[in-house]
Amino acid sequence: MDVSVLYFAVPFLTAQLEPSAVQQLWILDVYGFVLAGLLITMGALGDRIGRRRLLLAGAALFGLASCLAAYAQSAGLLIAARALLGVGGATLMPSTLALIRNLFPDARQRGKAIAAWSAAVTGGIAIGPVLSGALLEHFWWGSVFLVNTPAMVLLLVCGPLLLPEFRNPAGGRFDLLGSALSLAAMLSAVYGIKEIARDGLAPVPVAALATGLLAAAAFVHRQRTARYPMLDLELFRQRGFSGSVLMNLLAMFAVVGCAVFFTQYLQTVRGMSPMRAALWNMAPTLLVGGVAPLSAVLARRLDRSVVIAAGFALAAGGFVWLSRAEASSPLLVVLAGCALYACGLMAVMALGNELALGAAPPERAGAASAVLESGTELGGALGMAVLGTIGSAVYRDGMRGAVPAGLPARAADTARETLAGALAVADRLPGRAGQALATAARDAFTHGLHTAVLCAAGVLAAAAVLAVPLLRGIRTTPDAAGDGDGGTGRPA
Repeated sequence: MDVSVLYFAVPFLTAQLEPSAVQQLWILDVYGFVLAGLLITMGALGDRIGRRRLLLAGAALFGLASCLAAYAQSAGLLIAARALLGVGGATLMPSTLALIRNLFPDARQRGKAIAAWSAAVTGGIAIGPVLSGALLEHFWWGSVFLVNTPAMVLLLVCGPLLLPEFRNPAGGRFDLLGSALSLAAMLSAVYGIKEIARDGLAPVPVAALATGLLAAAAFVHRQRTARYPMLDLELFRQRGFSGSVLMNLLAMFAVVGCAVFFTQYLQTVRGMSPMRAALWNMAPTLLVGGVAPLSAVLARRLDRSVVIAAGFALAAGGFVWLSRAEASSPLLVVLAGCALYACGLMAVMALGNELALGAAPPERAGAASAVLESGTELGGALGMAVLGTIGSAVYRDGMRGAVPAGLPARAADTARETLAGALAVADRLPGRAGQALATAARDAFTHGLHTAVLCAAGVLAAAAVLAVPLLRGIRTTPDAAGDGDGGTGRPA
């Protein structure tokens, strides 16, 4: 929820804190950068010091950082608070999945637990903008951060009572060099991909991406040669694990890459207010909540590869459906396309998480969960970069001859760059000239949306074909001796 709750708060905090353009970008991005950079480190740390201990420490940090962000009096302090939130978030996601791996040794129970986990994550993302809009109508911008605090307090109270401790007693010394390399690889790669999506092939983002790739190669070499590696590379030799990571990456590629277009479509093409757009955007998730448990049931009766392939095919069909959306299309028809792709990808990710965790040894569940989360982060960044770049290129091409002659160069560039910029320029033009520019901009953006979702559909169709041979015949089984922690659990 913390990922999406900030979207509507940006204009309000900008008015009060007056951040520079660079500071505003860091307010939005620093959480994701820190989260992505620390996932593997935190997953490996939880395997060594205990997953419950790491989860509770992260919850305490997340709650305190949320309060710090809510009452920040400067842009710099808010950026620092968001960075601390990223540190806390990096402990929470792999710890929860790793604990599920240990608490549910039975494959059928684990499938239900991961389905519930996946539905909760999806629900949080959907609820975030709605809750943000409701809070901003009645309270100050900092209130959007305080929604985290009750959940963290509840976790700190209930966690010690309900969760046993799990750790790997043979984990050995923590690999500080490996941790630094993983941080450099993820941080540089995600930063480079996002900046390339925003500004194109500029020298700094390209250098950051190259640095990330070099650090990733060094990290792999370190894990091969270290006495106590953070990550067991043998996991990637298992089709269930490596295939699931790839499937999650491709699913997030499509979801994140197209989400920004759909949000703008509701607000700028259809003219909805942010609150109304958020409410309609949440509507498809009402169906999604039941998909994860349904996919778990189907996976017990059919080969999982078939269910995952069907999920990808359903999502691809949903994106093809959305490629016909126009400004005048009935809203329910558009939402039906969103529901199709959301349901399909929920099935893919729920079953993918289950397969990957079932393939990982219980003592390595933290690191395995972190790799899964890292894959989703990379997939989202790649989707935003690739599909965002394609959609923007189509928009600019469509606006090439639509800008009125005689318009000042700066205003013309603004209109050609983004739909929001074009509508702002159109509002300042008289009569039919403004209407013509606004109509052309909306048409160009819709064409860019069509192209982006068709590209996403192509990727998902290829994933559907790939899923069957890659994941066919893989089964998740209970741990040996029916022991939820593989002999490594230590109840508190």
